Amino acid sequence: MSNIKLFESKKIRATWHEADQKWYFSVADVVEALTDTVDPKDYIKKMRKRDPALNANWGTICPLVEMTAADGKRRKIQAAHVEGLFRIIQSIPSPKAEPFKLWLAKVGYERLEEIENPELAAQRMREIYRAKGYSEAWIEKRMRGIAVRDELTDEWKKRGVKESREFAILTAEISKATFDLTPAEYKEYKNLVKPSDNLRDHMTDLELIFTMLGEASTTEIARNKNAQGFNENKKVSKEGGKIAGDARKALEKKSGRKVVSKQNYKELPEREVRRLNAGQEEL
Repeated sequence: MSNIKLFESKKIRATWHEADQKWYFSVADVVEALTDTVDPKDYIKKMRKRDPALNANWGTICPLVEMTAADGKRRKIQAAHVEGLFRIIQSIPSPKAEPFKLWLAKVGYERLEEIENPELAAQRMREIYRAKGYSEAWIEKRMRGIAVRDELTDEWKKRGVKESREFAILTAEISKATFDLTPAEYKEYKNLVKPSDNLRDHMTDLELIFTMLGEASTTEIARNKNAQGFNENKKVSKEGGKIAGDARKALEKKSGRKVVSKQNYKELPEREVRRLNAGQEEL
């Protein structure tokens, strides 16, 4: 289970390991949240240099764990569980250290609650989006998009597609056929440069809708054709994306407006996010 956690409006990538029942958090994201540095990699390098004991045990404290990288692809990045982060925090002079420790404890407790009641995870995700100022209509589309994506990835797993690199390639094929942009190109177009920037969190209503259409179409075609393995599913991904791409082009022709937008929601006040979403819905 992968997720994005929010600490004082800062996104922190995390993944839940069933084997040891622990959350693992992106070290770079944590450092950025605690220090507000624009270059977490450089900060980590200097931190390790001034703390020899931490540096000596760095590989143990911060193993490589697969998460979504800045380019939208699944990669192994430096991550740490709660105990490891407590050790790292000792080397970070930050007034946010104590609040962050309390936040970590809360995240762990909430995960145990979500195991008992999975609906809580969806409810909490909605609360995060509301706090950031997204409209209810946008949130519902985003949540539905997550469900459509999960259904697609589950289907890929059943059909012998390997996670990480192959998932990223197939996703790029769908996106390219739908929007004429790969996820990495899309992020650049929207000026999303931080590792914690999630492309879909910066999509308009229509962009989310066509993303869902491409992925739902891919799932349906894969089932009907019984596509097996990476190569067959790559072809299906192009076909599913093309269905969404054709629909997007048809709408653009009739409306006279492009669906792909440079708009992002990085620092918009609630009223502006709602206005932009309303404007898209008028199409």
